[in-house]
Amino acid sequence: MRSPKRLGEKIIERLLLLSALVSILLVALIFLFLFREGLPAFAEIPLLSFLTGETWQPVAEEPKYGILPLLSGTMLVTIGAVGVAVPLGISTALYLSEVAGSREKEILKPFIELLAGVPSVVYGFVALTVLATAVQTLFGNTFRLNALNGSLVLAVMILPTIVSIAEDALSAVPMEYKEAAWALGASRWETLRRVVLPAASSGVFIGVILGIGRAVGETMAVLMATGNSPVVTADFFRSIETMTAAIAIEMGEVVYGSVHYSALFAIGLVLFAITFVINLAADAFVERSVRRFKR
Repeated sequence: MRSPKRLGEKIIERLLLLSALVSILLVALIFLFLFREGLPAFAEIPLLSFLTGETWQPVAEEPKYGILPLLSGTMLVTIGAVGVAVPLGISTALYLSEVAGSREKEILKPFIELLAGVPSVVYGFVALTVLATAVQTLFGNTFRLNALNGSLVLAVMILPTIVSIAEDALSAVPMEYKEAAWALGASRWETLRRVVLPAASSGVFIGVILGIGRAVGETMAVLMATGNSPVVTADFFRSIETMTAAIAIEMGEVVYGSVHYSALFAIGLVLFAITFVINLAADAFVERSVRRFKR
Protein backbone atom coordinates (compact mmCIF):
# COMPACT_ATOMS: atom_id res chain seq x y z
CA MET A 1 0.00 0.00 0.00
CA ARG A 2 1.34 3.40 -0.98
CA SER A 3 2.22 5.87 1.73
CA PRO A 4 0.37 9.21 1.80
CA LYS A 5 3.63 10.98 0.86
CA ARG A 6 4.13 8.81 -2.22
CA LEU A 7 0.48 9.21 -3.18
CA GLY A 8 0.82 13.00 -2.91
CA GLU A 9 3.91 12.94 -5.14
CA LYS A 10 2.00 10.92 -7.74
CA ILE A 11 -0.89 13.38 -7.70
CA ILE A 12 1.51 16.29 -8.17
CA GLU A 13 3.23 14.46 -11.05
CA ARG A 14 -0.11 13.88 -12.76
CA LEU A 15 -1.12 17.52 -12.28
CA LEU A 16 2.16 18.70 -13.78
CA LEU A 17 1.70 16.34 -16.72
CA LEU A 18 -1.86 17.60 -17.18
CA SER A 19 -0.62 21.21 -17.16
CA ALA A 20 1.99 20.40 -19.80
CA LEU A 21 -0.57 18.64 -22.00
CA VAL A 22 -3.03 21.53 -21.67
CA SER A 23 -0.29 23.97 -22.70
CA ILE A 24 0.52 21.88 -25.77
CA LEU A 25 -3.17 21.60 -26.63
CA LEU A 26 -3.68 25.36 -26.36
CA VAL A 27 -0.73 26.08 -28.65
CA ALA A 28 -2.02 23.51 -31.15
CA LEU A 29 -5.52 25.03 -31.08
CA ILE A 30 -4.14 28.53 -31.62
CA PHE A 31 -2.13 27.30 -34.61
CA LEU A 32 -5.15 25.47 -36.07
CA PHE A 33 -7.33 28.56 -35.66
CA LEU A 34 -4.77 30.80 -37.36
CA PHE A 35 -4.28 28.23 -40.11
CA ARG A 36 -8.00 27.87 -40.72
CA GLU A 37 -8.63 31.61 -40.89
CA GLY A 38 -5.45 32.52 -42.75
CA LEU A 39 -5.27 29.76 -45.36
CA PRO A 40 -8.10 31.15 -47.59
CA ALA A 41 -5.95 34.23 -48.29
CA PHE A 42 -3.58 32.14 -50.37
CA ALA A 43 -6.37 31.17 -52.72
CA GLU A 44 -6.22 34.80 -53.92
CA ILE A 45 -2.66 35.81 -53.00
CA PRO A 46 0.39 33.83 -54.18
CA LEU A 47 2.49 32.81 -51.18
CA LEU A 48 5.72 34.23 -52.65
CA SER A 49 4.01 37.51 -53.47
CA PHE A 50 2.60 37.68 -49.95
CA LEU A 51 5.99 37.15 -48.32
CA THR A 52 8.15 39.25 -50.67
CA GLY A 53 5.76 41.91 -51.95
CA GLU A 54 6.93 45.43 -51.09
CA THR A 55 3.49 47.05 -50.93
CA TRP A 56 0.84 46.62 -48.24
CA GLN A 57 -2.31 48.39 -49.46
CA PRO A 58 -5.24 46.10 -48.61
CA VAL A 59 -7.93 48.78 -49.03
CA ALA A 60 -6.71 50.29 -52.31
CA GLU A 61 -8.72 50.08 -55.52
CA GLU A 62 -6.33 47.31 -56.53
CA PRO A 63 -5.41 45.72 -53.19
CA LYS A 64 -1.80 44.65 -52.64
CA TYR A 65 -0.89 42.26 -49.87
CA GLY A 66 2.90 42.24 -49.66
CA ILE A 67 4.03 41.94 -46.04
CA LEU A 68 7.73 42.63 -46.61
CA PRO A 69 7.35 46.22 -45.28
CA LEU A 70 5.67 44.89 -42.13
CA LEU A 71 8.25 42.13 -41.74
CA SER A 72 11.16 44.54 -42.18
CA GLY A 73 9.60 46.99 -39.72
CA THR A 74 9.19 44.25 -37.13
CA MET A 75 12.78 43.08 -37.59
CA LEU A 76 14.14 46.63 -37.50
CA VAL A 77 12.59 47.60 -34.17
CA THR A 78 13.41 44.17 -32.70
CA ILE A 79 17.08 44.41 -33.72
CA GLY A 80 17.28 47.94 -32.33
CA ALA A 81 15.64 46.92 -29.05
CA VAL A 82 17.87 43.87 -28.64
CA GLY A 83 20.96 45.92 -29.48
CA VAL A 84 20.17 48.27 -26.60
CA ALA A 85 18.61 45.89 -24.06
CA VAL A 86 20.97 42.89 -24.26
CA PRO A 87 24.26 44.62 -23.32
CA LEU A 88 22.49 46.74 -20.71
CA GLY A 89 20.52 43.78 -19.34
CA ILE A 90 23.47 41.40 -19.07
CA SER A 91 25.65 44.10 -17.51
CA THR A 92 22.93 44.86 -14.98
CA ALA A 93 22.49 41.15 -14.21
CA LEU A 94 26.25 40.76 -13.68
CA TYR A 95 26.26 43.73 -11.35
CA LEU A 96 23.30 42.46 -9.33
CA SER A 97 24.61 38.91 -9.01
CA GLU A 98 28.33 39.53 -8.48
CA VAL A 99 28.95 43.11 -7.38
CA ALA A 100 25.95 44.62 -5.60
CA GLY A 101 25.51 44.12 -1.89
CA SER A 102 22.49 42.31 -0.51
CA ARG A 103 20.75 45.54 0.52
CA GLU A 104 21.41 47.15 -2.85
CA LYS A 105 20.16 44.05 -4.65
CA GLU A 106 16.96 43.99 -2.59
CA ILE A 107 16.21 47.52 -3.78
CA LEU A 108 17.33 47.38 -7.42
CA LYS A 109 15.95 44.01 -8.56
CA PRO A 110 12.30 44.58 -7.53
CA PHE A 111 12.47 48.05 -9.05
CA ILE A 112 13.69 46.62 -12.36
CA GLU A 113 11.09 43.84 -12.31
CA LEU A 114 8.41 46.43 -11.62
CA LEU A 115 9.00 47.76 -15.14
CA ALA A 116 7.44 44.54 -16.48
CA GLY A 117 4.16 45.41 -14.76
CA VAL A 118 3.70 48.76 -16.49
CA PRO A 119 0.96 48.48 -19.18
CA SER A 120 2.29 48.67 -22.73
CA VAL A 121 -0.11 51.51 -23.55
CA VAL A 122 1.62 53.60 -20.89
CA TYR A 123 4.98 52.93 -22.51
CA GLY A 124 3.46 53.85 -25.86
CA PHE A 125 2.04 57.09 -24.49
CA VAL A 126 5.43 58.06 -23.01
CA ALA A 127 7.13 57.23 -26.32
CA LEU A 128 4.54 59.26 -28.23
CA THR A 129 4.67 62.37 -26.07
CA VAL A 130 8.14 62.45 -24.49
CA LEU A 131 10.60 60.07 -26.13
CA ALA A 132 9.71 61.02 -29.71
CA THR A 133 10.32 64.71 -28.97
CA ALA A 134 13.61 63.97 -27.22
CA VAL A 135 14.88 61.80 -30.10
CA GLN A 136 13.90 64.40 -32.69
CA THR A 137 15.56 67.18 -30.70
CA LEU A 138 18.74 65.14 -30.27
CA PHE A 139 19.12 63.83 -33.83
CA GLY A 140 17.10 66.35 -35.85
CA ASN A 141 15.26 63.60 -37.76
CA THR A 142 12.39 64.41 -40.12
CA PHE A 143 10.01 61.70 -38.91
CA ARG A 144 9.02 62.32 -35.30
CA LEU A 145 7.63 58.78 -34.89
CA ASN A 146 10.17 56.30 -36.20
CA ALA A 147 11.83 52.92 -35.74
CA LEU A 148 14.40 54.27 -33.26
CA ASN A 149 11.60 55.55 -31.05
CA GLY A 150 9.98 52.11 -31.11
CA SER A 151 13.30 50.35 -30.49
CA LEU A 152 14.08 52.42 -27.41
CA VAL A 153 10.69 51.89 -25.79
CA LEU A 154 10.83 48.16 -26.61
CA ALA A 155 14.30 47.96 -25.05
CA VAL A 156 12.90 49.28 -21.78
CA MET A 157 10.01 46.82 -21.96
CA ILE A 158 12.16 43.70 -22.49
CA LEU A 159 14.89 44.76 -20.06
CA PRO A 160 13.19 43.25 -16.94
CA THR A 161 12.87 39.85 -18.64
CA ILE A 162 16.54 39.74 -19.64
CA VAL A 163 17.80 41.05 -16.29
CA SER A 164 15.66 38.75 -14.14
CA ILE A 165 16.43 35.50 -15.98
CA ALA A 166 20.10 36.32 -16.58
CA GLU A 167 20.60 37.27 -12.93
CA ASP A 168 19.05 34.00 -11.76
CA ALA A 169 21.32 32.04 -14.11
CA LEU A 170 24.44 33.93 -12.99
CA SER A 171 23.58 33.49 -9.31
CA ALA A 172 23.24 29.74 -9.85
CA VAL A 173 26.89 29.36 -10.93
CA PRO A 174 28.61 27.31 -8.17
CA MET A 175 30.97 29.22 -5.90
CA GLU A 176 33.63 26.57 -6.56
CA TYR A 177 34.05 27.89 -10.11
CA LYS A 178 34.81 31.37 -8.85
CA GLU A 179 37.10 30.16 -6.08
CA ALA A 180 39.07 28.06 -8.58
CA ALA A 181 39.51 31.09 -10.84
CA TRP A 182 40.63 33.27 -7.92
CA ALA A 183 43.06 30.57 -6.81
CA LEU A 184 44.65 30.70 -10.26
CA GLY A 185 45.16 34.44 -9.89
CA ALA A 186 42.22 35.69 -11.96
CA SER A 187 40.86 39.12 -11.13
CA ARG A 188 37.16 39.71 -10.41
CA TRP A 189 36.62 41.00 -13.96
CA GLU A 190 38.42 38.02 -15.52
CA THR A 191 36.38 35.65 -13.37
CA LEU A 192 33.13 37.29 -14.44
CA ARG A 193 34.07 37.35 -18.12
CA ARG A 194 35.77 33.98 -18.53
CA VAL A 195 34.16 31.80 -15.87
CA VAL A 196 30.81 33.05 -14.56
CA LEU A 197 29.33 34.33 -17.82
CA PRO A 198 30.27 31.25 -19.92
CA ALA A 199 28.99 28.91 -17.18
CA ALA A 200 25.62 30.71 -17.15
CA SER A 201 25.48 31.23 -20.92
CA SER A 202 22.49 28.92 -21.50
CA GLY A 203 20.36 30.71 -18.89
CA VAL A 204 21.43 34.13 -20.13
CA PHE A 205 20.60 33.11 -23.69
CA ILE A 206 17.13 31.99 -22.64
CA GLY A 207 16.56 35.42 -21.12
CA VAL A 208 17.63 37.07 -24.37
CA ILE A 209 15.37 34.79 -26.43
CA LEU A 210 12.37 35.54 -24.23
CA GLY A 211 13.14 39.23 -24.59
CA ILE A 212 13.23 38.88 -28.37
CA GLY A 213 9.91 37.05 -28.29
CA ARG A 214 8.40 39.87 -26.25
CA ALA A 215 9.76 42.45 -28.69
CA VAL A 216 8.46 40.63 -31.78
CA GLY A 217 4.98 40.24 -30.29
CA GLU A 218 4.56 43.68 -28.75
CA THR A 219 1.68 45.67 -30.23
CA MET A 220 0.44 48.79 -28.49
CA ALA A 221 3.75 50.47 -27.70
CA VAL A 222 5.14 50.11 -31.23
CA LEU A 223 1.78 51.09 -32.72
CA MET A 224 1.96 54.41 -30.87
CA ALA A 225 5.71 54.99 -31.29
CA THR A 226 6.68 54.09 -34.86
CA GLY A 227 4.36 56.09 -37.14
CA ASN A 228 2.74 53.07 -38.85
CA SER A 229 4.07 53.68 -42.36
CA PRO A 230 4.49 50.35 -44.24
CA VAL A 231 7.78 50.86 -46.07
CA VAL A 232 10.81 48.63 -46.58
CA THR A 233 13.72 50.40 -44.92
CA ALA A 234 16.77 49.87 -42.75
CA ASP A 235 16.75 53.49 -41.58
CA PHE A 236 15.98 53.81 -37.88
CA PHE A 237 14.84 57.41 -38.42
CA ARG A 238 12.05 56.46 -40.84
CA SER A 239 8.47 55.77 -39.85
CA ILE A 240 7.70 52.04 -40.11
CA GLU A 241 4.88 49.62 -39.36
CA THR A 242 5.13 46.25 -37.66
CA MET A 243 3.07 43.14 -38.28
CA THR A 244 1.40 43.32 -34.89
CA ALA A 245 0.49 46.98 -35.40
CA ALA A 246 -1.07 46.21 -38.80
CA ILE A 247 -3.26 43.50 -37.28
CA ALA A 248 -4.33 45.74 -34.38
CA ILE A 249 -5.13 48.72 -36.61
CA GLU A 250 -6.99 46.91 -39.39
CA MET A 251 -8.72 43.97 -37.74
CA GLY A 252 -11.44 46.12 -36.17
CA GLU A 253 -12.66 47.48 -39.52
CA VAL A 254 -12.03 44.60 -41.91
CA VAL A 255 -14.92 42.79 -43.60
CA TYR A 256 -15.39 39.37 -42.05
CA GLY A 257 -14.43 36.58 -44.44
CA SER A 258 -12.78 38.87 -46.98
CA VAL A 259 -9.32 38.39 -48.47
CA HIS A 260 -8.10 41.23 -46.26
CA TYR A 261 -9.47 39.44 -43.21
CA SER A 262 -7.69 36.21 -44.12
CA ALA A 263 -4.49 38.11 -44.94
CA LEU A 264 -4.38 39.53 -41.41
CA PHE A 265 -4.64 36.02 -39.99
CA ALA A 266 -1.91 34.96 -42.40
CA ILE A 267 0.29 37.66 -40.86
CA GLY A 268 -0.48 36.05 -37.51
CA LEU A 269 0.69 32.73 -38.95
CA VAL A 270 3.98 34.32 -40.01
CA LEU A 271 4.43 35.74 -36.50
CA PHE A 272 3.68 32.33 -35.04
CA ALA A 273 6.28 30.75 -37.33
CA ILE A 274 8.90 33.35 -36.37
CA THR A 275 8.44 32.79 -32.64
CA PHE A 276 8.42 29.01 -33.19
CA VAL A 277 11.77 29.17 -35.03
CA ILE A 278 13.23 31.41 -32.32
CA ASN A 279 12.18 28.93 -29.61
CA LEU A 280 13.61 26.00 -31.59
CA ALA A 281 16.91 27.82 -31.97
CA ALA A 282 16.96 28.54 -28.24
CA ASP A 283 16.28 24.89 -27.37
CA ALA A 284 19.04 23.73 -29.73
CA PHE A 285 21.51 26.20 -28.23
CA VAL A 286 20.70 25.17 -24.66
CA GLU A 287 20.99 21.44 -25.45
CA ARG A 288 24.33 21.99 -27.17
CA SER A 289 25.57 24.06 -24.24
CA VAL A 290 24.53 21.35 -21.76
CA ARG A 291 26.24 18.63 -23.77
CA ARG A 292 29.40 20.67 -24.07
CA PHE A 293 29.34 21.41 -20.34
CA LYS A 294 28.94 17.71 -19.44
CA ARG A 295 32.03 16.86 -21.45
